[in-house]
This record gives sequence, C-alpha cells and structure tokens, in this order.
Amino acid sequence: MRVDGLAPRIALIHALAHSVAPINHAFARDWPQAGRMNLLDDSLSADLAAGGHGLDDAMHQRFQVLARYAVDNGAQAILFTCSAFGPCIEQVAARLAPLPVLKPNEAMIADALALGARRIGLVASFAPTLESMPAEFPVGTPLVTALADGALAALEAGDGMQHDERVAEQARCLARRGCDLIVLAQFSMARAQAACEAATDLPVLTTVDSAVRALRQRLAAGAWSPRT
Repeated sequence: MRVDGLAPRIALIHALAHSVAPINHAFARDWPQAGRMNLLDDSLSADLAAGGHGLDDAMHQRFQVLARYAVDNGAQAILFTCSAFGPCIEQVAARLAPLPVLKPNEAMIADALALGARRIGLVASFAPTLESMPAEFPVGTPLVTALADGALAALEAGDGMQHDERVAEQARCLARRGCDLIVLAQFSMARAQAACEAATDLPVLTTVDSAVRALRQRLAAGAWSPRT
C-alpha cells in the first residue's frame, strides 16, 4: 500500500535500545519499501523496572505523547516494540483508531494460536514482561513461561552469544516440560531464534517476523487513516 505515491511510514517506538536493530532488520528483509521512523525512549523500561509504580497514569501519558508525535509527523501505523506495556499501548490504539497501532506481541500471539500447539512455551528476558504478557493470550491458552535470567544483562554488556545461550537453555527447559511451540517475548530476543530451534527441534516464533507481516497485511487492506 502506498500513500500519495509514497511508501507508508511506520513509526517504531522502542523502550529498549536492543529492540531497534531486530525490527529494522526484519523490515529491510521482508518489507523494504516501508518507510520507518524509529523513536527510542530507553528510560521507559528503566523506570518501569525501578520505579515501583507499574503502568500508572504518568506512564500512560508518556505513551500518548510518543504516539501523538509519531502521527503528527506522518506515521500511518505505529508498532510498539517492548512487551511490558500492553495496557498503555491499548489506550493509544483506542484513541488513534482506525489508524493501526500494534502491540509487540499481538501478531505473534495470533500466529501461535493458529498453529494449534498443545502447549506454548513463552521465554522472556525482561521480568516485567512475564507479568503483563500472559494476560494477552486468550483465557485457557496452554501457556508455560520461563525467564532467561541474565540474558538481557549479557546483551547490554555486548555478549550476544551468552544472551542466546541463556534464552536457548530456557527454551530447552520448556521443551522438556512438554511444550511443542516456543515463542520469544521480546524484539531483542529475535537474534536467539536459531539457537532455540537448534536446542529444541521445535518451531520458534519471534515478535519481529509476525509484526512486520501483520502490519503489511493491515495497510494493504486499507485499514489506516491518512494524515491530512
């Protein structure tokens, strides 16, 4: 889908610096025609982890400000890339409808459910994600969660190999617990997909691949409202 002869502009709003490269790589590979606007506020995740206030009114307001900036500068869709802020993103989506606003996990969850797995293993490297993300699955979804403790710290220290090993180890543990599908909860974890597949011999879904595919489908269907 093109707007006024131009490729659509997608705003990618990040709360972790390590989410930037994986989603941009996925767009470059699978939808290079799309224009991208990257907005990073890495204090969002730091404040959520350290503040003790959860997703309070102040945090909701910060998401509204970021989304409004994106729309005011020509975004025809918004993809948030951090998995711990679901309610904030839902409020943004409600206020900006019908413009597509996608939660980071939304498309991957749909893909996982479509595969009909008997038990889904969810791996995260950011602890607050495991507090918020399971509720995004339909009630009754056979879900088992695991925290790849130390993986995010390893990535922040520049040790990508250790990050991938820690994520893959948790994927292996979930496979031993009877999971027949692994989903990686955060955009920054997409780099560990191959390691998880090798460790488990199971299908492994990432948020980045599912999100790009879903946004492309929504915009092709005309489910957006051009800025005037």
